[in-house]
Formats: sequence, structure tokens, C-alpha cells
Amino acid sequence: MFGVPGESYLAVLDGFHAYKEHITFITNRQEGGAAFMAEAQGKLTGRPGICFVTRGPGATNASIGVHTAFQDSTPMILFVGDVGSDFRDREAFQEVDYNSFFGPNTKGLAKRVERVDDPQRLPEYVARAFAMAMNGRPGPVVLVLPEDMLTQRVSARPLPRVDPIEAWCSPGSLRQLREMLLAAHRPLVIAGGGGWTPQAAQALQRFAQAWKLPVGNAFRFQDTFDNHHPLYAGDVGIGISPALARRIDESDLIIAMGPRLGEMTTGGYVLVRAPKPKQKLVHIHGGAEELNRVYQADLAIHATMNAAARALEVLSPPNELPWEAWALSANADYLANLKPQPLPGLIDMPAIIECIDRHLPSDAIYTNGAGNFASWMHRFHRHHGMAKGHKTQLAPTSGAMGYGVPAGIGASIMTGRTVLTIAGDGDFLMNGQELATAVQFGGKTIIVLLNNGMYGTIRMHQEREYPHNESGSGLRNPNFVALAQAYGYAGVRIDRTEQFEPALTAALGHAGGTLIEVILDPEVITTRVTLAAIRDAAVQRQSAGA
Repeated sequence: MFGVPGESYLAVLDGFHAYKEHITFITNRQEGGAAFMAEAQGKLTGRPGICFVTRGPGATNASIGVHTAFQDSTPMILFVGDVGSDFRDREAFQEVDYNSFFGPNTKGLAKRVERVDDPQRLPEYVARAFAMAMNGRPGPVVLVLPEDMLTQRVSARPLPRVDPIEAWCSPGSLRQLREMLLAAHRPLVIAGGGGWTPQAAQALQRFAQAWKLPVGNAFRFQDTFDNHHPLYAGDVGIGISPALARRIDESDLIIAMGPRLGEMTTGGYVLVRAPKPKQKLVHIHGGAEELNRVYQADLAIHATMNAAARALEVLSPPNELPWEAWALSANADYLANLKPQPLPGLIDMPAIIECIDRHLPSDAIYTNGAGNFASWMHRFHRHHGMAKGHKTQLAPTSGAMGYGVPAGIGASIMTGRTVLTIAGDGDFLMNGQELATAVQFGGKTIIVLLNNGMYGTIRMHQEREYPHNESGSGLRNPNFVALAQAYGYAGVRIDRTEQFEPALTAALGHAGGTLIEVILDPEVITTRVTLAAIRDAAVQRQSAGA
């Protein structure tokens, strides 16, 4: 489990000491990093990632990870040491009303917030937190622990292990789904969201193969369906391929398996229009409360991903499917989108991603935070994914900056697998302090840091809306190589593409972590266009408007 120690839960820390052969408490450097590591733990294991923080500042620092777990549908439990019961409701030192702050509702940060005042009921509260975090739409739960409660002696014993409950498709809904498929001419599957297992991903693949269905992965769930499969259509998210966007628009049946169909996956609720899409919509989700909340589906199926995929794979297809050529052309469009366009500067980012793919093992974990830099990995890296037995992508659908570095470190500590993090200069500085955590606890990650001296996404939006008026997006950065070395990582700076491969192979052979700083031309702002192109288009638009 992960956290930053605090005086409000010293008794818990003493318990960790007593059970140190069974519990590993990873001491982080900031609660935001700890919460991101716990969120990554939940993504990798399918069981709640555990984070412990102290009251007030500790809990508020950790809230970014809780929000990410909520939007990403990741099981997680945040334990918060709190003021003693005798000080409560006096605005005591660092006191916060956690029910108000974390607000358990569809617009809040957590699925549930509870305060444990009776220590005899701790097993009940902990078991319920595990169940709440995993069942339905997975998400974060907050348990508040008053300091005086933690020091009381109890006779209570832990309850048995809590496992998630499967929700199965009804036979009637499966018959209706099959009838809708038989009536379709251009069906398409969008897969993603929380609750997937390798077994569910493999069952989805068998269903898609049997019915010759093109499959797109939802925003930052690109490892749900094997990107090397001949039916893979691409990722449905930010910077979507224009060909895939047209294909979704032209589809007459969308089967959404798992995603809640948020803003990024639906192109701002335009590709799939809310509340009633022009396409027929089958929405399959593990949380009943998500169905028909934003989209009125033609068929809403309440089922967990494991149950749904296993039910769908036994649906018998007809002998002939009229959309087979259409499905295969979706994959051809995806492969064509992998061909890069020439961009300025001495760094060829598509070539660097291709080099990474050649050298890293198929079960490597790739992490990123939020920023323009992530688009290189999203567009050009091809995940083998969960259908091959391993989750390989850790990325925040919440758009939280600073996620990639701690998520990668946490993943390395937990799994021992090869971990590569792609980060921007601004993104890295949000949680770069967790390199100290990596060195202390044996985490080894390779961080590819793209340094263009600015908050690139914000600058891109500025150039589009206010051309020539840069404000607040420029960065004066430290010496990242020296900073990494100060923490105990190896560090190297490159400014030409041909320097990257030897730096990567050295990092793979190094006993510890490595940071590779890539000096990127500031004009290279996205995988499709440059800042100059965005600026010129904005000026022309403003001139036309005038």
C-alpha cells in the first residue's frame, strides 16, 4: 500500500510494523503521488489500490488520485487519519468535512465516504469499502479514521476476503442484441472502461472474430483489444483518426462495451450524440446507474465485463456477414494512420516510438500523464494488451497531469515488469519527487521526458484562440538530467533521433531507473500539425470573422 505518514494514524503505522512480513507500506514524497500509485495498483490488479494519508492537507493532496480513480472507474480505497472525536466540529487543526469534500455522487470525487467511530465495526466498514470499490461501476471509497478510535483495543476479527459480484446479461437482452446485429450493415464495437480482465478481453476478441466486428478502444483504454488484431479499428479519443471518426459517424450500430461514453470518447458528445444517438446504441456497463444516465440506449445491458464478454462469445453468427469488408477496411485505415507526416526539428517522434516497440517486451507497461506529449504514444504505439494476458496501459482518462511518473514507479514496485513512462517537462515536474520513492523501494522505470519548454496543450489552445498572445504557458526548466541523477536515476539528454536507441538499450540494461530527456522543437506540438499551422489557421479565421 502507498501513502505519506502522518501523526493522525500513528497507530496504523505501528500495525504495519507489526505485520511488516505481510504488508509493504511504500512511503511516498507527496500524497498526490501516493494516490496515483494506488490508482495504478487498482488498474493493474482489478482490486482496490490502497492509500493512507493524514487529515486535511494529506487528504486534499490525495484528492487528485481519488478523482482520477472515479473518472477512470478504478477500484481504490483512501484511508484518512482524522482529528479525534473529542475535537470534531470545532475546526480543529487540519479538520475537514470529508463527506462534503469528497461528495459521493455522480459529480463528486468518491463513490462513498464513511467515518469509522466504533472500532469494533472496522471489519464491517473495511469489507464494505472493498465491495463498494469493486462492484457495479468500480471506483474510489474514502474511509475516515479518527485518531482516538485507532488506539482503542477491540476483539473484532477481520471478515473474509471480498470478491466482486458478477452481473450477467439476461437471455432476452442477448437475443435482442443478436437481432440488432443481424439487422445491421455497419456495426462497430467500442470497448473500454473499468472492470476488464485478461479473460474478458480474450472473450471479447473471440466474439469480434466470430462476428467480424471492427473494434475501437475507448480513450486511454487502448489495451482492451489487441492493437495488432486485423479487426482493430483504432483508439476512440483525443486526436481521433479522421477516418475512424467518419466510420463511427457512418455506423448504424454501436456496441459500447464498458465505457461510460464520456466527453473524450464521444468527441464532445458529437460522434455519438447525446442524449439519443443517430446510430443504434447497445450500451453494456457494470454499473446500472450509468445506463441511460447520459445516453438513451436502444438496448441497455447491465453486466460486468467478464460476464458480458463470455455471454457474447457464444452468440452464433450467420454464415455470411455483409459488413466483413467494411470491418477489414477499418483496420486498413488504422494502419494507414500509423504513417507519420514530416515535422520540423531533429527529433522524429514516430521513429522513437517504433524503436521503443522493437526493444521493449510485449508485457511492458506504458504510463503517461496528461499533455500534448502523450499523443505520440497514443497514436503510434501498438498495445498487445489484456488479450495477451497483461494490462499494459496506465493513463488517466481524467486528464490529470503528473500521473505517469508515480503510476510507473508503483507499477514497477508491484510487478517487476519493464515500465516505460512518457512525460512532458511540465507533467514531470508535478510528481518528479517520486523518483526518490523509486530508488528507496527498488522501482526501476525508464522515463522518456519530452522537453519543449512549455505547457504544450495549453499553448496549442492559446494559438488557436489567441494567436501570437502567449501567456502563462512558457516554462523555464531545471537541468532534468542532473535532477534525475540527484535522485539516484541515470540521466541522459538527446537532441537527435539517432541518439535515442543507444540511450534506450543502455537504460534497459541499467540496474536502476533512467531518465532520457528528449529536446523537442517547440513547433512540434501534435502528431498532425505544428504551432505555426494552428496559429495561421486562427489568424485566417479571425480575419474572415472581421
